[in-house]
Amino acid sequence: MARSLYEWLWQHEFWLPPGITWEDMQESEDTHYPQPRDLLLSIPFALILVVIRCAFERAIALPLSTKLGVRDKQRPKAQPNPVLETFYSTRRKNPKEGELLNLAKQCDLPVRKVEKWFRRRRNMDRPSLSKKFSEACWRFTFYIISFFTGLAVLYDKPWLWDHRECWTGYPQQPLQPSLFWYYMLELSFYWSLVFTLPFDVKRKPTKIFNYMKWKKTCDSLFMIFSAVFLISRLIIYPYTVLYNTYYYSMEIFQPFFGYYFVNVLLIILQLLHVFWSCLIIHMVYKFILQGTMEKDMRSDTEESDKDEERDKIREKEKNGITCFSNVTSNGYIQRNGSEPLDNRAHHANGHAKER
Repeated sequence: MARSLYEWLWQHEFWLPPGITWEDMQESEDTHYPQPRDLLLSIPFALILVVIRCAFERAIALPLSTKLGVRDKQRPKAQPNPVLETFYSTRRKNPKEGELLNLAKQCDLPVRKVEKWFRRRRNMDRPSLSKKFSEACWRFTFYIISFFTGLAVLYDKPWLWDHRECWTGYPQQPLQPSLFWYYMLELSFYWSLVFTLPFDVKRKPTKIFNYMKWKKTCDSLFMIFSAVFLISRLIIYPYTVLYNTYYYSMEIFQPFFGYYFVNVLLIILQLLHVFWSCLIIHMVYKFILQGTMEKDMRSDTEESDKDEERDKIREKEKNGITCFSNVTSNGYIQRNGSEPLDNRAHHANGHAKER
């Protein structure tokens, strides 16, 4: 069954132009062509990258965050409560109003204390600032290495820049070892991100400067990123990639399934580029008007920063009202010819001393 499915999936009519079969791409001692089985190599390499990442974050990123002044906030911990903990882990992390009332009755606690418990419990699950910095530092390091490695591969293989030679040479042009391992590195990296997806903090690499409070650096990098993104995604990508795969390839080969499959995916990617570009242009417009970057809506702010402060303000307001009522009541007594009890006691003690 698996054998039949494999043979059906990799029919040369699906993935190769008409007139070309997998036999035309047989390997020899001097040439190496990409094979479907090569994709399996990315799995063990991805696991190796996960191990390298863990070592990098512990041995390099964490000490670096300390030296650069990245400090984790002290978070108040939620008191142990089996009833609330069971609801938090099995039902939901942010209960509704009716559920809060029921939980408050079960625990014999005020509703406000139950709200505070859930708020603190959610904050306990949020990643620390040092963890965010370490992950962003890892991605920043990999992307820098990947970028310069890609430039080195293009510089070493100038024929890659000539799309006509690339197309006319297919499939006679063998896969160069440097290009093969570059693609394998990229594929393995994104496989590693899939493996660590449940544990990752979704942040950009440039977030490390935000964690270091380098506001001007963040703004400058955002403007550079915006220019690079808009030029590469809206100009270079359509001209060099979409034009070659959609138009120029038809001058050499007849349409086949792989042609439609790949081009549909590339066009969907271009639509995403347009959508992301609109968001970036909107942010740049806000930056030009306001002179500073608006807050990233994806930022995971801690609730204690706002909600617990609000609780403190409410308590102060209550205390202020209580004090004000005490003062007014004492004034009312004085206006009616009576003295506060503490003043009368003070005067009585004074008379006793005189006697």
